[in-house]
Parts: sequence; C-alpha cells; structure tokens
Amino acid sequence: MKVFILAALVVVVASQGYPKPQYPKPQYPKPQYPTPAYPAPAYPTPAYKAPAYPAPAYPSPAYAKTPEYAPMPYNFNWAVKDDPSYNDYAHQETADDKGYVTGSYRTLLPDGRTQIVDYKADDYTGYVADVKYEGEAKEYKPAYKPAGYPSPAYPSPSYPSPSYSAPKYPSPAYPSPAYPAPKYPTKY
Repeated sequence: MKVFILAALVVVVASQGYPKPQYPKPQYPKPQYPTPAYPAPAYPTPAYKAPAYPAPAYPSPAYAKTPEYAPMPYNFNWAVKDDPSYNDYAHQETADDKGYVTGSYRTLLPDGRTQIVDYKADDYTGYVADVKYEGEAKEYKPAYKPAGYPSPAYPSPSYPSPSYSAPKYPSPAYPSPAYPAPKYPTKY
C-alpha cells in the first residue's frame, strides 16, 4: 500500500511539470586583438646589372591572301531502303555557280511518319528549312525477334556423364563412436 501511495504521489508531482528556468543571457566583452607590428622587409639592392635584351630582328610573318574561287556547281542524291532494318532515308542536293544551294532529305521516323525537309541556303539568307511530315504517328513498339541461332552442338564428354563416380579409394578407418547409436521410433 505504501508503494501505491508513493507511486501516486510521484505521478501527481510529475504531471504538474516544472517551470522553465529563466537565466539571463551572458554578456561577454568584445574581444580586442592587438594589431601585429612587423618591420617592413629590407632587401639589399642586387650587385649585378639587369640584362638588356635586344629587340627581335625577324619580321612579322606575312601570309599570302587565300584565293577565293567561284562556287562550283554540283548535284548529288542517294537513298537507302532496307525493310528488315526499317531504314528508309534519302538526300538530294543541288548547287549553282552563284553559291545558291537547294535540297531535301527524308527520314522514316520510329513512329511511322516520314519527315521531309526541303531547304535553301545562300550567302544572303543563310539556311532556310521547311519541315513536313507524312503519315500518321503510331505508338512505337519494336518487334521482338528471338535470335535465330541454332542450339550449340558440343562434343560428347570423354567421361560417362550420368553415372560418373569418384575414383575408388579405400574407405578411411575411423574408430566407432564411444556413445551408442540413436534408436528412432518406427511409428509416430
């Protein structure tokens, strides 16, 4: 009973809580550090005369101006269409003797559309491209194709595989244990 009363008293006192102590904030004096006073370094003047180098005697390089040639007209085109690898693209370009270049290229995109870019380029307007798409976009799902390799044909092993046994060695001779062998019940 005394223990019960003591425990009840401890609970009542603990539930009331203690007021938080009010300590004044400590006031520290501002630290004052003395300024170090080092003497200025005094170096002796060198005993030798500073070397005097002559100005370079070679002329600055003069490069010949690169000749500017008139633009060379050309025309080329190429195309790739490989259905098994889904590669289908082409490029065509023409240039005249005034530096005006026109061309186009097309690419089969993974979503099934064909992207066609027609472009013009010259020294005045720069590169101007017109991009168009043909076809309708479909969700891209790469076709899974298992590898078409045959199963490997290994040579048969030189040892008998299913009934392989270890070499015949004589059984080790251990002494019989000092304790009796356990006897397990036959029925549970």
